[in-house]
Amino acid sequence: MGGAHSREDLELIDSDDEEQQSEGEECFQDAEEKIQRSGERGGPKTPASVDDVEAKLKALKLKYASASKQTTPNLKNAVKLYVHTCRMEVDDGEEDVDEEEEDEEREDSWWVLRVGEKIRVKVSAEMQLKTFGRERRVDFVARGVWAIKFFNEEDYRVFVAKYTDCMFENTYGYEATEQNRVKVYGKDFIGWAKPEAADDSVWEDAEDGLLKSPGSATPVRVNQDLREEFEEAAHGGIQSLALGALENSFLVGDSGVQVVKNYSYGIQGKGVYVSFDDGSYRGGSSVAHSTPRKALLMKAETNMLLMSPMKEGKPHTTGLQQFDIEAGKVVTEWKFEKDGTDITMKDIANDSKGAQLDPSGSTFLGLDDNRLCRWDMRDRKGMVQDLASANTPILNWNQGHQFSRGTNFQCFASTGDGSIVVGSLDGKIRLYSINSMRQAKTAFPGLGSPITHVDVTYDGKWILGTTDTYLILICTMFTDKDGKTKTGFAGRMGNRISAPRLLKLTPLDSHLAGTNNKFRNAQFSWVTENGKQERHLVATVGKFSVIWNFQQVKDGSHECYLNQDGLKSCYCYKIVLKDDSIVDSRFMHDKFAVTDSPEAPLVIATPLKVSSFSISSRR
Repeated sequence: MGGAHSREDLELIDSDDEEQQSEGEECFQDAEEKIQRSGERGGPKTPASVDDVEAKLKALKLKYASASKQTTPNLKNAVKLYVHTCRMEVDDGEEDVDEEEEDEEREDSWWVLRVGEKIRVKVSAEMQLKTFGRERRVDFVARGVWAIKFFNEEDYRVFVAKYTDCMFENTYGYEATEQNRVKVYGKDFIGWAKPEAADDSVWEDAEDGLLKSPGSATPVRVNQDLREEFEEAAHGGIQSLALGALENSFLVGDSGVQVVKNYSYGIQGKGVYVSFDDGSYRGGSSVAHSTPRKALLMKAETNMLLMSPMKEGKPHTTGLQQFDIEAGKVVTEWKFEKDGTDITMKDIANDSKGAQLDPSGSTFLGLDDNRLCRWDMRDRKGMVQDLASANTPILNWNQGHQFSRGTNFQCFASTGDGSIVVGSLDGKIRLYSINSMRQAKTAFPGLGSPITHVDVTYDGKWILGTTDTYLILICTMFTDKDGKTKTGFAGRMGNRISAPRLLKLTPLDSHLAGTNNKFRNAQFSWVTENGKQERHLVATVGKFSVIWNFQQVKDGSHECYLNQDGLKSCYCYKIVLKDDSIVDSRFMHDKFAVTDSPEAPLVIATPLKVSSFSISSRR
């Protein structure tokens, strides 16, 4: 468990190993040869002569150089097409014929990639296209994993440039002109559209700073393995994971909360379970009583806020429950209200990275489609409300702003000092200082895909945004006019803004992830002290938990970035494969990192099991 590198009985996959195989094309089969063999197996449909085979191949418009003449064929857009033939057990579900016909009808409204009659796919991030400049080759997903190899450098460059332009037009609806790129990204962010023109000095400075940081005394090694330390069955279906930095962590399930003990090797059950149907919930309230989808620890981890959606598939709710962990029951239900009117929230978060450790904490952050605010469980005079006499106590709108225009907020997170980062449906990422929720100090334009989850480092220097098909890593540091280094939370970044970096799955791993191959809940490892640096990033994709080395991602000279086109994309990661879809993957608090490990244990929860992994050096 957890140490194998084969795809037969895989628990842990190192993408570096796969890269060697992919680069050599051992698993790619010439599409022409595949067509011939399928004809031979066709019984009555077998061609009567080689001429018939040639005729069928010409009908597919796939042109190849002859064996006697290996020069570039004198044909327009000639390429070699390969299909991945490694054994893959992927449940792609039923093909949506109606959707495919609709795509054909609307094809004139967007760009598609066609290769003969074999490939017709909309140019989009879902293709997971990966370039190999040195080999004049691109790999991509289109109901399977394919590779196109170009006969010369010029054709390869023309294709990559055209693909980039088509992607821009399909994403934003504008022709890919210089003027329209400025219109979409803004003149200060033109480096996002033209990475070669971006100022990457902040990434280099960050690498130097990381090596000098007192929190980096333990070297971060590239050759590190994950070792499964412990796995146990959970009590009921796990819906969310609430990791504690103190003695306990909590698994919130369909019918209750399971308390587990924190150890240096992971988490382990204590045998304590509190059921929701034992009278913990109070009746007669308008607050939704469905299964909690979000759990937030507070008051030195003695209390937990439980958030339940009003409708299945929608995160919005009109209130939440306060669960007293020591008492083992829900002690009250809170209602969201502003100016005497009930309102909804779609997400909640702690005031800061370490706020859950504050025993006197009584405030937390709230987010809705067009609202960003801070809620207070005390009354306006500063006294805690008398919960015994209140039927449904009302949370006080302590601070915040209700935006009149459609911001379409989706997710948010806070830094160590309480600054806030917010991700939106349009892909924008906004940074708010600790002093104001009304106007963002910095607004990154995004790359067109909705931000479904966002995280930020304790020091606020790095932001990790999650989209369905990639992760986006943004550096917020800049130098102001006085020569001082700041973050985008503290001031406007001007035009010295670095290009982001993308973290992606290879086309093969994306295909292996199956139909539910969307990234979810990417986050940094967990620190709550100044001077300490997060070391890893982890995200969930279906049954995969994917881990990147943070220092490696920031290293601009890393081999993964060589010969790439466009934004730098990192494909060097490790995968932990589980038997069931993963609910959440998170690193425990930094305090649980032992001396011979550079990182705290990784906890992975599926609906019925919870596993702990430690990172160790490869010997």
